[in-house]
Amino acid sequence: MTAFEAMLRRERVIVAAGLAALVALAWWYIWDGAGMGMSALAMTRATLFPHRQPELPGEMDVSVPIIVLMWWVMMIAMMTPGAAPLVLLYARVAHHRSSDGSRAGAAIAPAWFLVVGYLLAWLLFSVAAATAQELLQPAGLLSGMMLWSKTAVLSSTVLSAAGLYQLSPLKQACLAHCRAPAQFLVSHWRPGRIGALLLGARHGAYCVGCCWLLMALLFVGGVMNLVWIAALTLFVLVEKLAPAGATIGRWSGALLLVWAAATLIV
Repeated sequence: MTAFEAMLRRERVIVAAGLAALVALAWWYIWDGAGMGMSALAMTRATLFPHRQPELPGEMDVSVPIIVLMWWVMMIAMMTPGAAPLVLLYARVAHHRSSDGSRAGAAIAPAWFLVVGYLLAWLLFSVAAATAQELLQPAGLLSGMMLWSKTAVLSSTVLSAAGLYQLSPLKQACLAHCRAPAQFLVSHWRPGRIGALLLGARHGAYCVGCCWLLMALLFVGGVMNLVWIAALTLFVLVEKLAPAGATIGRWSGALLLVWAAATLIV
């Protein structure tokens, strides 16, 4: 066995390293400003009520494809870590189900087809989010430079919608699929690379169904606000991976509703 073959036998390590590199590159792109014309750090404020922050003069003038790319890279950075358990479990199962289980690297390509399918689901969300941004910003509802809500009504509406959705049966059903990667693979397994692509897209659809309104909170705190991006990333990980994640998710719904009410009062 050559050294290269020996390395390929550590398929899960290779896939995990690739996922880590993908997430790191996505976070670097966000930190660098994601094509928005200024660094993410300059667009970051730690505040519960961003609509009360003073507006900066000027307005971003970027093309729709750049906005879609910005959203998609953010979703890659924020959502890929939560999908890693499914991808790594898939790589292990795919290796043992291959026609020659001893063949080095047999599961690496199918595992990445799964990742592509998963991220394509988030690309569709990113197109929708970019469209919403293009509607909200010209209407004067989003800050021209900081990309956060300018009105208490918009902030409260998004917070309320996210809070109610956190308590909804649809949210809980989608979250259940995200929290049980082994059961998901047993229920939806398809062979081959195209099967992996479709499997990833299906899982991505459940993940979008689970988290789309949480991601919409970026319209409240700032689309490129690093504090809000990091907080949402951590929350999604806890909700999907922690033993009490489902319970924490429901409690967060009540907290968001209280936050929505406070936004209208202060």
